Amino acid sequence: MAITWRSAHEELARDLNRLVEARVLGPVDVLFGLDKDLRRRAFEAVLVWTEELLGPDDDDARLTAIRLVSTLFPSDEPFNPPTEWWTTPFGRAVLLRAGHPNAEAVSFTVAAAMLGISRQGVHDLARRGKVQPHPDGGVTVDSVQARLKERLLGDSAASAS
Repeated sequence: MAITWRSAHEELARDLNRLVEARVLGPVDVLFGLDKDLRRRAFEAVLVWTEELLGPDDDDARLTAIRLVSTLFPSDEPFNPPTEWWTTPFGRAVLLRAGHPNAEAVSFTVAAAMLGISRQGVHDLARRGKVQPHPDGGVTVDSVQARLKERLLGDSAASAS
């Protein structure tokens, strides 16, 4: 079943809401208590972020993705999420709009997660020139990002007809 634009918005909003609940509101509630107004404001912000991440303004979407990653996943180390993170609606939105926040290449395993295919599928894409191998190993994030955009745009065009 093809993902519709509406269902993509709903999935991303649910994922972002889950992250905000777990990483922001939960700790605030434990430390200080939480009023309904703050939870409502957080949900309204999630809806705005969803629109920004999936909206037409590439710069706005990229900045929102980077701001959310740095806030929801704070660390003194460079952002390096587990492979499965890239399969989440938020992970895919970050890839589409910002690429990988701190890597120009990823392993075939990570690229597979990003694209929702097998590792062998990424090897096949690289062999056919659909994603670009990186000289230091793996494939370039830019080529994975371009492939995902191409696939999603192709899917949306096919579902529109």
